[in-house]
Amino acid sequence: MGEKIKNIAVLTSGGDAPGMNAAIRAVVRACSFYKLECTGVYRGYQGLIEADFETLDARSVRNIINKGGTFLKSTRSEEFKTKEGRKKAYENLKANSVDGLVVIGGDGTFTGGQIFSQEFNFPIVGIPATIDNDINGTDYTLGYDTALNTVVEAIDKIRDTASSHNRLFLIEVMGRDAGDIALNSGIGAGAEEILIPEENLGAERLIESLRKSKKSGKTSSIIVVAEGEKSGKNIFELASYIEENLDEYEIRVSVLGHIQRGGSPSCFDRVLASKLGVGAVEALMENKTEIMIGIHHQKVVHVDLVTAIKGDAKIDKELRRVADITSV
Repeated sequence: MGEKIKNIAVLTSGGDAPGMNAAIRAVVRACSFYKLECTGVYRGYQGLIEADFETLDARSVRNIINKGGTFLKSTRSEEFKTKEGRKKAYENLKANSVDGLVVIGGDGTFTGGQIFSQEFNFPIVGIPATIDNDINGTDYTLGYDTALNTVVEAIDKIRDTASSHNRLFLIEVMGRDAGDIALNSGIGAGAEEILIPEENLGAERLIESLRKSKKSGKTSSIIVVAEGEKSGKNIFELASYIEENLDEYEIRVSVLGHIQRGGSPSCFDRVLASKLGVGAVEALMENKTEIMIGIHHQKVVHVDLVTAIKGDAKIDKELRRVADITSV
């Protein structure tokens, strides 16, 4: 450590998220601006092991800022979880004169990067990209804003049908461990109830709430359900339970699934990706390692990877309060 960085590699790993391409572009353009070489790694950590590299310059990343997904592709690598796999990755980086690495992804990506950095004393900086917004130390992760907009647009369309037919719709959104998408999209789309992993409100409370809604004159309802919510029932079981206990509604289930991960990134995600990408290159130039580039109160911040990985999901209590008040 301490030597001047000359060649930075960039990869995307784990689940894709809108804004990843914009982040790659920012890393490549920042390298070009500072007269550094940039090496693109295809297929994440597996590409490191197989030396699936390509030299990228400023023109290599034209016309990708508006595209969802990642042109470098992403995969989960079992081999990288082994010491032998990581050793191969290190040898390939050295053989290609790479002396710094930017990894774009979530906590699994950061965990692999941290272990690799410690084992081989290799400079690594992470950029948080996951639609779940569940990385500690940053206000927002890449892809979260776009996913929210996608979900709200879908719920708005479903509400048209719900209103036309006096139906109750249960809409499942992504969020196995974090309820950020469910809570924010639920408020944004005017949902009557929002079920999230951080709380276990119970199926009985839901029935009680729906009874009150019916009495107050509501003829249709939208319930947003995070996939990891803790009622102990999956969304179809929950629908059956409501049907057994309430005969006032005709119930439908809609699982939004991977539609939430795709699509052209929002302006917010493109700007965030640009800030984080430039920040990652500059951090490596300053000989920083084992950090994530995050955003806090509109400012770019450096967060230890350990802190980023070990963060507990905390729900915004004020948001939950607002949701309860506005859904009466």
